[in-house]
Amino acid sequence: MAKASSTLRNPRVSEEASVQRDNGICPLCERPIPPGQVDAHHLIPKSKGGKSVVNLHRICHRQIHALLTESELASQYPTIDSLLQYPEMSRFIRWVRGKPADFFERTRKSKRIRFR
Repeated sequence: MAKASSTLRNPRVSEEASVQRDNGICPLCERPIPPGQVDAHHLIPKSKGGKSVVNLHRICHRQIHALLTESELASQYPTIDSLLQYPEMSRFIRWVRGKPADFFERTRKSKRIRFR
């Protein structure tokens, strides 16, 4: 018999992740996340063994994956603080903070990622 989906989830979600999930504020841009724009981001990609997730604005989440590879996320940027230190992500966050909470725009992969 198949296990219920709730038993498949890892109960050991990091404290940072559980705090960010509960308050409805994007931990990157610090804007409220409208219900239709919530994306769960694995701090360490699932393909690299990650289990902890945080809820982000869809545009913030897509920007992370447009700028960084899964290997880079796992090895160099596995926390919100480290993502904020990445120069291109920091520039994006400064720009998007001035937008309304429901703002969304198409995200394009960086040339560095596109041509790997």
